[in-house]
Amino acid sequence: MISVRVYGGGDVKEIDPADISELIEEPGRLVWVDVADASEADLECLQEEFSLHPLAMEDVRHRHQRPKLEEYPSHSFVVAYTAGLQEVDLFVGSRWVVSVREAEGHSPAWPVEGAMARFDRTRGDQVSPGFLLYVLLDELVDGWFDVTDASEDALEELEDRIFGELAGEERSVQQELFDARRRLVNLRRAVVPLREVVGTLMRREVEWIDQATATHLQDVYDHVLRAVDQLDAQRELLGNAVDAHLAIISNHMNAVMKRMTSWGAILLGATLVAGIYGMNFEHMPELRWQYGYPWALGIMLTITVVGWRYFRKKGWL
Repeated sequence: MISVRVYGGGDVKEIDPADISELIEEPGRLVWVDVADASEADLECLQEEFSLHPLAMEDVRHRHQRPKLEEYPSHSFVVAYTAGLQEVDLFVGSRWVVSVREAEGHSPAWPVEGAMARFDRTRGDQVSPGFLLYVLLDELVDGWFDVTDASEDALEELEDRIFGELAGEERSVQQELFDARRRLVNLRRAVVPLREVVGTLMRREVEWIDQATATHLQDVYDHVLRAVDQLDAQRELLGNAVDAHLAIISNHMNAVMKRMTSWGAILLGATLVAGIYGMNFEHMPELRWQYGYPWALGIMLTITVVGWRYFRKKGWL
């Protein structure tokens, strides 16, 4: 689905996609073309109307590109990701911006209405493509903090479960730890490369970025750095949580082995006495003694009680 908004002269209007070519060359205007869940026909239309480079279009068609900034003779190409790891491709020209948003899995495409309302509210007289690019990137980056905050809460809950875990929960906790690590790794892959992209834009190495937009991009760059710092801190906390979980499992196993060893040692004395008097040799001492049986039972009970008290005192039972 293609939607086209034209800014200029303080007005905003939506036009038919068929009229794009008539407006993109008009001075003093900014054309924003947004495409959600683009079909092949939509992509071919965009490539023809804006003369988009074939290599950039190949990246759009083959999703899951690394966040990056590429320069072509007539436009720039930016790949960024939302907090839900949905790819957003942005083309920026001298008087136009094209945003291509795709759904990921069962999640719908990233909603652009928030960025649209913010741009309408804050642009003032700035109808430059650079300022629109800033608003889009800032909206994307701000969405990451909800995910990092939720991830931090989930880590705290996991830590509580680790240090107070009940028997039988070890497997579920371990699976959740590895799932959390996988989510952090995927999110970090989407966030960290954008630091270089925004840094390049902020240094005005791209023709379409003016000084006012570069100043605003400093805020986006700061947000990206904050997100990277939070992800690194959470990755370290997660590593510590995994180590703590493994240590607790090891300690639990040691405690079980201590109990098993203690009871084995306790029963060893009684088993030894029973084994000796169970050999049934004809000429054995006390074999025909009338108190032999209770005497043997008494020795076995004494050995068991002494062993139990000894290991209980050592804290093994």
